[in-house]
Amino acid sequence: MIVSFDTIIMSYKPPYSLTAKAFKLVIAISEQLGKYQGLQLDKPEPQLRRKNRIRSIHSSLVIEGNRLSQEQVSDILDGKRVLGPARDILEVRNAIKAYDSLDKFKAHKSESLLKAHGLLMQGLAEDAGQLRSGNVGIFKGTKLTHMAPPKHLVKKHISDLLSYLNSDEHPLIKSCVFHYEFEFIHPFSDGNGRLGRLWQSLILTEFNPVFAYLPVESLIKAKQRKYYDVLAHCDKAADSSSFIEFMLEIILAAIKSLLQETKSASATCESRINYARTQLGKSKFKRQDYLGLFKNISTATASRDLNWALVNKLLRRTGAKNQARYEWIASSCLRHSSQ
Repeated sequence: MIVSFDTIIMSYKPPYSLTAKAFKLVIAISEQLGKYQGLQLDKPEPQLRRKNRIRSIHSSLVIEGNRLSQEQVSDILDGKRVLGPARDILEVRNAIKAYDSLDKFKAHKSESLLKAHGLLMQGLAEDAGQLRSGNVGIFKGTKLTHMAPPKHLVKKHISDLLSYLNSDEHPLIKSCVFHYEFEFIHPFSDGNGRLGRLWQSLILTEFNPVFAYLPVESLIKAKQRKYYDVLAHCDKAADSSSFIEFMLEIILAAIKSLLQETKSASATCESRINYARTQLGKSKFKRQDYLGLFKNISTATASRDLNWALVNKLLRRTGAKNQARYEWIASSCLRHSSQ
């Protein structure tokens, strides 16, 4: 049974300060998000979304010691049989379920947090979906690197942290603070790293849906040593400011990467036609209406796009030249570019 420990107290603020660097990074990320929205695409292309989801799951689990490759993660996602350690395969299957459920969770709700942990750790931990009932320490070899708060304080710490998500702080900052504080509290007996990264993705996605397709975890994996070094530094400083800066740099790099990949994917006739169909709906439209969706293409390019759609029986045309009107053929299906 999932028991709520949400609180109505919203005055809690974890220890951190907003540096000039953090402010600049928030502005830079916002600018990149604006550029992405300027592409006028509702979502990244399906193949790009799939690729980045695989990268996210694979990277987050590799950080925790999973030995499967991206190709094997892809095969598991497709329902194919994969040879490998049973635990590693189960970790991937669980992670797929958790990431697929992202849009059903609420970041500030304890029920969501516990359910997500249950999905991630089903069959991997006896207390999956439950806060830890014992004291834990994190070791590097035989050296204790972090002693988590005692078990009797876990529920209050998590309740305070979830209440912080209702504050007026910028979501980009809140996502980083939550990530650090969650790892510091270490509220579960196992699975804290993968759940902390998943929950930061959820907080970001609630801020802007595009973050559901950002492989932030893969960039953390690329800087894994620094990731742990910054966590340790913040533990000693009792302040997460350095971690905020580090994670904002990761997020900025991720959105820049997605923007570049999306530009490449969107620079095709087929992807523009697919987007136009979602925007122009069932009514008849003119070439000028099509041009209005894509400010950076020429009249000649618009004509080539529309002719391509006519040849591929996605559109029908009535009239000629300036009097031409187009409408979508109802039985046709949207296509997706593989370019």
